[in-house]
Amino acid sequence: MFTGLIEGVGTVLSLRRRSTGTHLSIRTDLIGITRGESIAVNGVCQTVVETGKGSFSCDVLSETLRITNVGHLRPGSLVNLERALRQGDRLGGHIVNGHVDGMGTVTSVSMSPLRIEISVAPQLFKYLVPKGSVAVDGISLTIGPQLARGHFEVFIVPHSWENTNLSNTRVGRKVNIEIDILAKYIYNFLRRGRGEGT
Repeated sequence: MFTGLIEGVGTVLSLRRRSTGTHLSIRTDLIGITRGESIAVNGVCQTVVETGKGSFSCDVLSETLRITNVGHLRPGSLVNLERALRQGDRLGGHIVNGHVDGMGTVTSVSMSPLRIEISVAPQLFKYLVPKGSVAVDGISLTIGPQLARGHFEVFIVPHSWENTNLSNTRVGRKVNIEIDILAKYIYNFLRRGRGEGT
């Protein structure tokens, strides 16, 4: 479990295809990363399989490559990193599982104020509400008031812009989207109450 508060930005060193998926290596300034721990890479929960001086590696499954932007990464790509929540830590963002629901596409970037508009598929858009929470590339963000035709907006504070990979955002970029788990539970509970199934 994560909070969506990014601890650091890493740089992809390599992606090597293997029969079991892809071996992803990342350079990072984070210290104390150990084998076997969970770490969110652009919001995707991964297990650390190797560590080195200033780097770590994980094995990415084919399904993860298909539904997230990890498959779009290249050496030199910047990725958001967050280690798993520890018992007793402050929950400063919102509950993020690291289970990405799909990708969105950046359709607009504004600098004053800092604002990003993202388009998502209908199966994701139906869960979004103004002032609700959403994880974009693992970053806990608040949905803005404008939602229309599969698009939503998020406003970015300068700290998040400068300390995540958001500053590298361009129109057309694919970003990972994780819907607020509470929104999914409530939506499905109400559907079942109306006899609509799952």
